Amino acid sequence: MTGFVTFGTGVVLRVNISRKSALMQLTMTGEYAVRAMIHLSSLPCGTVVQISDISKQWDIPENFLRKITGRLVGAGLVTSTRGVRGGIRLARPAEMLTILDVIEAIEGKIHLNKCLICEGFCPRDEWCEVHTLWAEVQEKMKEILSRKNLAELATESLNRRAALEDAPKLVASLNTLEVHDIIRNVQS
Repeated sequence: MTGFVTFGTGVVLRVNISRKSALMQLTMTGEYAVRAMIHLSSLPCGTVVQISDISKQWDIPENFLRKITGRLVGAGLVTSTRGVRGGIRLARPAEMLTILDVIEAIEGKIHLNKCLICEGFCPRDEWCEVHTLWAEVQEKMKEILSRKNLAELATESLNRRAALEDAPKLVASLNTLEVHDIIRNVQS
């Protein structure tokens, strides 16, 4: 069974409920916005990129990305330039932006439960222990989403991608004895 749950002022999470688990996840709009921002953050500061290029590289429907870009522009995270040399670029250095900034620009402020929208919203928030738990979880989530800036995440992503692309070349260059030595070293 699938449903959508709105938390706070706009964070919409799709919830897949089965007998074994419940999954809360970011909307595709949020996911695509994060992908686009990571792409922009991986480029030299001030680089203008066409939306169609991001769309192709990150598997994002182009028309959908154009709508998302409008929201990112409105939030002040990217700027847009029209014309032949037009495109989008980060409005601020990637070192000053986090995933939390992107998610809140697209989804709205994160509120895990309606009792966290504002103080006094729920008549039980002063004594309810579940309210305290939700507040702690929400704070930890925001902390984690703010821990690294987009420049750091983009660098890590590029490094992982390069390592994955180089791995087959490395394995092909090793002879059988070297592979056995590596396995033996790992096991000891």
